[in-house]
Amino acid sequence: MERVTMADVANKANVSKSTVSQYINNRFEYMSLETKKRIECAIEELNYQPNIIARSLKQKKTYTIGVIVANILHTFSTQVIRAIEDECQRKNVNVIVCNADDQPSKERKYIETLRAKQVDGLIIFPTGGNLDLYKKLEKSGYPLVFVDRTVENTDITSVLLDNEKASSLAVDHLVGKGYRNIAFLTTSIEMNITPRIERMDGFKKALQKHNLPLLEQLFAGEEIHKMQEKMHFMFSQDKVPDAIICGNDLTLLEVLKFCRKKALTIPTDVALVSIDEVSFSEIYNPPITVVTQPSYEIGTYAAQQLLQKADEHEKTEETIIRFEPKLVVRSST
Repeated sequence: MERVTMADVANKANVSKSTVSQYINNRFEYMSLETKKRIECAIEELNYQPNIIARSLKQKKTYTIGVIVANILHTFSTQVIRAIEDECQRKNVNVIVCNADDQPSKERKYIETLRAKQVDGLIIFPTGGNLDLYKKLEKSGYPLVFVDRTVENTDITSVLLDNEKASSLAVDHLVGKGYRNIAFLTTSIEMNITPRIERMDGFKKALQKHNLPLLEQLFAGEEIHKMQEKMHFMFSQDKVPDAIICGNDLTLLEVLKFCRKKALTIPTDVALVSIDEVSFSEIYNPPITVVTQPSYEIGTYAAQQLLQKADEHEKTEETIIRFEPKLVVRSST
């Protein structure tokens, strides 16, 4: 079967090839509704499929971007990906999603693979372990946006939460409710992951603001498989936590497991605040107080920034953009 060409569509619709090209690229400004309808009918009748490879070669764009997520298990990651995909769909840009599993080697492989596929740009939740590669991309002017994290010694556009404020909101709320032995627990900080470090720093500063003692046994960044042991240690001290701030959704799950295993009643035995909304927080018994971040807005903004960079083909002034957290009070505090 012979391949249907753009010229065939143009002949069928009685228009020029350039007009068909404008239709395919969603440029309808100088096209009447009647012309648009004729082209649409011709494409459907002839079952025309645009030659994406030829289009990419001519326009030097693949209309595809890559998204490399540090850990797709985080609710925040999936929410941001959804927003990125929605924004790109509106602009007729395809999205390839890769999960690095918090492994720099896996992240590097995905960056190299996606660049080999000539994607128009990358949105990365960086592991932080590929500084040389980040700087190489930055120096070349390759369209690149970081989400959720910053990387020292780079000036790459980064879109993330005001993490210190998120912790401060949680501490302020708990102190206002009368809690004093407040613990903070998050996932491992060994890789200096931005939100984990900043949220812990915000916790420490908030305690200091309220003239509360900073007890080393009541804050930690631990691997998931060590969290139960860490919480057992926290609750075996003279000063037992009367409230816990969970640094992210994965930590919240571990804390809830521990409370159930030890038959701790929330909030009677220990109050609970989680940074980041999770799907079950409103229906859990009791409903969980959270500090939310505008995940969809963050993802949308990141996509807009990347698509702008890809369209302009020039290096723009790089900035760190932070979004505001919001406290949602429920019955766990």
